[in-house]
Amino acid sequence: MDIALLSVSNNVYSTQRIAQEAQNLGHYIEQVDHTQCSVKLGGESPAIYLREENITNEFDAIIPRIGAKVTKHGVAIVKQFEINGTFSSARSLSIARARNKIRSLQLMSQKGIPIPETLFSIDPDTIEEQIKILGGAPVIIKIQEGTHGLGVILAESQKSAKSIIDTFYKMDTSILLQKYIAESNGEDIRIFVVGDKVVASMKRISSQDEFRSNVHRGGKTEKIKLTKKEEEIAINAAKHIGLGVAGVDLIRSNKGPLLIEVNASPGLRGIEAATGINVAREIVLYVEKNCKKKRWR
Repeated sequence: MDIALLSVSNNVYSTQRIAQEAQNLGHYIEQVDHTQCSVKLGGESPAIYLREENITNEFDAIIPRIGAKVTKHGVAIVKQFEINGTFSSARSLSIARARNKIRSLQLMSQKGIPIPETLFSIDPDTIEEQIKILGGAPVIIKIQEGTHGLGVILAESQKSAKSIIDTFYKMDTSILLQKYIAESNGEDIRIFVVGDKVVASMKRISSQDEFRSNVHRGGKTEKIKLTKKEEEIAINAAKHIGLGVAGVDLIRSNKGPLLIEVNASPGLRGIEAATGINVAREIVLYVEKNCKKKRWR
């Protein structure tokens, strides 16, 4: 099978691991920098170019690893591959849904998946009322496009919350507010879903001077056993977003597990190190199983 791994660099750990496992399973895989791709429309037929090379029909499947800063362009490239009949481990619509935090949380809420109390607004004149609706400070303030814990701020007082929110509104930055779940104690759970099953899970624990538990923020990781409820939430969340490969983030609260986020391009380094599970191989096996048009070399 010929696979295009849409990633900006071969030096990224997740890119290296997926490529390695695809080769181990006998597939041809090529890293394709989607930021260097163009779509040509009109004329005889649409085409996808990697610089000047036409790669429209070169691959049976793609595995998108689209960075947050180039989401719109990456989604357009994935969409064109889909139109041309190429299988994708993450569909373009699903990537766009996952990157839009508000849209994805609206969908989760609609489907009955528990989430923290969340509020979004663009009115700078009702900041005090917004904080009050969530039960007062402390509150979590999130930039909608943030990743790896960037753009996630804990405002411990109403005064600081008001100042931060007002600043973001003046910068025309889209944010959302969430109720602070004190009992989560700086810990969350990353669950890796491939297809219709959980393949790995880990607890992420924040460092002493940091409330965010992301590995990129210095958080520690350890293997964790999930409850049946947590597994169900993770599988259903990935299903509702429409992702074949997803990283689902939960926290444990006094009211049970709450979904924080669904990630369309979850990293592999932390989860493979913490669990010892070959997650990259599971991703390739998923593509192998679901790709209908296959060429073998």
